Amino acid sequence: MGYKVAVVGATGNVGREMLDILSERSFPADEVVALASRRSQGTEVSFGDKTLKVKALENFDFSDVDICLMSAGGSVSKEWSPKIGAAGAVVIDNSSAFRMDPDVPLVVPEVNADAAAGFTKKHIIANPNCSTAQLVVALKPLHEKATITRVVVSTYQSVSGAGKDAMDELFSQTKAVYTTDELITKKFPKRIAFNVIPEIDVFMEDGYTKEEWKMMVETKKILDPKIKLTATCVRVPVFVGHSEAVTVEFANPITPDEARNILRNAPGCLVIDKHEPGGYVTPYEAAGEDATYISRIRADATVENGLSFWCVSDNLRKGAALNAVQIAEVLINRKLITAKKKAA
Repeated sequence: MGYKVAVVGATGNVGREMLDILSERSFPADEVVALASRRSQGTEVSFGDKTLKVKALENFDFSDVDICLMSAGGSVSKEWSPKIGAAGAVVIDNSSAFRMDPDVPLVVPEVNADAAAGFTKKHIIANPNCSTAQLVVALKPLHEKATITRVVVSTYQSVSGAGKDAMDELFSQTKAVYTTDELITKKFPKRIAFNVIPEIDVFMEDGYTKEEWKMMVETKKILDPKIKLTATCVRVPVFVGHSEAVTVEFANPITPDEARNILRNAPGCLVIDKHEPGGYVTPYEAAGEDATYISRIRADATVENGLSFWCVSDNLRKGAALNAVQIAEVLINRKLITAKKKAA
């Protein structure tokens, strides 16, 4: 029996990726609807070998929709997700609007798929922040083995995490450097071309940015509230793919070899860790892939039970669109929802 799926924000980077992934994974949908704001109405987007005409969110009837993949930003989600949920669809929201709501599950299927069953209170499931998603996929199997007490993470986040305009800004600034044109900065607080910017999202009172705070609180909600985490989030001049340098302290002993073996067998993880030039994964190789890649696994000699590693993933896929589709698959595979329209 097929489901009716709506993708809200279908003209954005993540919305287009959601449509691609639904098609790639042969998601059991009888009908897929592309939605966006009224100004995008009539725009055409690809869905496998088909083309969908975008419809306006404002006057769409959700009464027969089973699953809504929402990727239209926090303000749109705050307004629309509760309405769509009240109409009976399960909203899988990619924004930060509901992540810390105690009545909304925050789910990464490889880590806490069981939490998805808690959608019934508001008919909303939240997707974590892109940098959190790949991190917890790598941390979960290690936590089960040796119990994580503390994590220190520095991120190297691509511009696609800030949307299409940010990607355009990196492209135009890079071009301007070579053609000695004027460098125009709109999307970022400083130039991004041939530079790194240690500021993602707004600054908070304690000196952390909102992006860093998200990583802290989301990891606790998804994985374990006892884990202490500190993050420094940095925007780098890469188009797609977030990288993270991660140092983990454990309650119990764990060797690099043990960690490698555990991660090789863990869902969603791919270990590429050769101690030779190029024996690791960079964001360039991870772009377009589903896995969270882990490299450079080594002991941290500064603490009793410590490991450091390098972690890379496609932020538009595992960090957003793929994770949302995987949550939808959990709902169906675990029979947590049934299609509203009975098959003829």
